[in-house]
Amino acid sequence: MGHTLYAIHGSHPCVAVERALQLKQQPYRVVELPPAFHVPLQWLRFRTLTVPVLVLGNGETVIGSRSILHRLDQLVPEPVLLPPDPRERERVLAAERWGDEVLQPAVRRMFWMGIAGAPRAIDGYAHGSKLPLPRPARTLVTPLVCRAARWRNRADEATLRADVAALPGWLDHVDELIADGVVGGPQPNAADLQIGSSLRMLGTFADAWPLLAARPAWQLARRAVPAYPGEGELPPGTLPVPQPQLEAV
Repeated sequence: MGHTLYAIHGSHPCVAVERALQLKQQPYRVVELPPAFHVPLQWLRFRTLTVPVLVLGNGETVIGSRSILHRLDQLVPEPVLLPPDPRERERVLAAERWGDEVLQPAVRRMFWMGIAGAPRAIDGYAHGSKLPLPRPARTLVTPLVCRAARWRNRADEATLRADVAALPGWLDHVDELIADGVVGGPQPNAADLQIGSSLRMLGTFADAWPLLAARPAWQLARRAVPAYPGEGELPPGTLPVPQPQLEAV
């Protein structure tokens, strides 16, 4: 019997879980939830306010991307998402935790702040969504959804400036994890999926792209998550990301 994934289209933690299901060759279906409106729906159904939630084929419910990846690794040993060696496992767990607690919410905040400044960009991110929401209705509800998402994620101009200032250091950290062999191997582990899905979304921000494109971190993201849902892009000038300066020749 297949699993059921409750998810938001294009949500990076949901993408990480779906990629893990694919790597583990697990049958599953997706119940797509509308952004912001998913909060009451998830509370009524699971007593949680967030996604992803995975209901296993046996009826067991697992909440949150890290918990889901760990449970899948227990149920389906191959391919391995968490190394059996205790030292290597702890390093992967630490990187996964950082990806979940630091990088993931920052990319989410930047996304909703970007959509606030360029609401029409949401049309591209909705590409491939199964929700029956025509474009005029999406145009109407996007400002409301954006406002609710910014409030829920504590996203404002101050957090945006702080996230943008921290971004180069975060990308350096991912490159260091790759150099140390914690992530970026031929077979994605749990940290690859957690970090790579966030970097995949970051790669759709035109202002952030020059900082990311030439880094090993981007190659990790593409290996971990070969395809990212939607065809969206936050247009240039949406986020206050300082662009790299080219040296004079």
